[in-house]
Amino acid sequence: MTIRKVKYYLYLKDVITLSVTAFGGPQAFLAMVLDIMVKKRRYITEEELWELHALCQVLPGPTSTQTISAIGYRVGGPNLAYLSLLVWILPATIIMTAAAILVDFLQTQTKGSLNFAKFIQPMAIGFIIYAAQKTIGKMVKTTEAMVLMLLSAFVAFFYNSPYIFPFMLVAGGITTSLKFNKQPKIEEKSGIKIQWANFLLWGGVLIMAATLGHFTKILPIRLFENFYRNGSLIFGGGQVLVPYLYTEFVEFKAYLTSEEFLTGYAISQGVPGPTFSISSYIGALSMRSAGLGTGGAIIGGLVSAAGIFLPGTFLIFFVIRFWDELKKYRPVRAALEGINAVSCGMLIAAAYLLFEPMPANFFNIAAIAFTYFLLQFTKIPSPLIIIGGIVVGLGYQLVIHNFLG
Repeated sequence: MTIRKVKYYLYLKDVITLSVTAFGGPQAFLAMVLDIMVKKRRYITEEELWELHALCQVLPGPTSTQTISAIGYRVGGPNLAYLSLLVWILPATIIMTAAAILVDFLQTQTKGSLNFAKFIQPMAIGFIIYAAQKTIGKMVKTTEAMVLMLLSAFVAFFYNSPYIFPFMLVAGGITTSLKFNKQPKIEEKSGIKIQWANFLLWGGVLIMAATLGHFTKILPIRLFENFYRNGSLIFGGGQVLVPYLYTEFVEFKAYLTSEEFLTGYAISQGVPGPTFSISSYIGALSMRSAGLGTGGAIIGGLVSAAGIFLPGTFLIFFVIRFWDELKKYRPVRAALEGINAVSCGMLIAAAYLLFEPMPANFFNIAAIAFTYFLLQFTKIPSPLIIIGGIVVGLGYQLVIHNFLG
């Protein structure tokens, strides 16, 4: 791949502009990249943008982050790619870590109550249902994919272990790869030349983190390993990350309550930049057991961000060099259908698992339905919906405190 040279500060200035203004999810992000980096700056062509984005979509990890890093690599090499990664994730990481500290503080002040988040917790379910609908519409196109999606949702309902997810993804990929004959043939393959450095870096960091975490039991190291592993397995974007993180940190390890998780997910929908930034919120709250106060929360937020974002970056730098040849193999393209279908099934399970501990009263159901309605049938930006829910929740908390408490 040809590496062009641009002035670092110009590219990084554009990246930070995206990081603080890219509200509205992947679609809004792509539109802004097209406007700023293609039409305005002409770092790459529109065709190159779609090519890079398509590659990032078929790799595990955060697609928007990988796209930014891949463009940085294309126009400035590895150094600019890593700098752009840092600039892109830092604002959202800071915001979500601060949100975790604030949520913990407010709970302390209200004796563990999350009444201030009463409205945005069911709203988070509405966001997940909306994301599931959009994701399934794009990824599930065949009967086989539908069956795989439903089977994976069923398994995720009853086996809430984070360790079963990788096996489900592999099984889904193998299942659809067997029907590779349905994939169109592509021009003659000329052989794949693989440079293994970034793959070895990805695997080496994973093994080292797992080993250190197992023997030292140091919580920040274990958090880094947990998020690094999840970041190595997620296909389909931030919404698919939800069932992985909920199962591991709420159901399996109980670092967070379901209410805290839902509050964080809702807040993340109103934050610009990468949707994977919810990892910083979870990591910050997970550090409470270490007894390090605000400093521990900051450490947890930073190591969790590093863990979730680094594997996808290593993998895009590894695959980008030989993807053009690899995608010519029909079993590879066929396997993507199964992987995506399983990811959709996990997303369905996430909506159910998050709703299950919530009281099934009229208020919660109405809040979920109203949020979905606003997302589906209006053009109100997600941040405004979340801000509205937070304002109403704080008002509710004030009434409870002043008149009923």
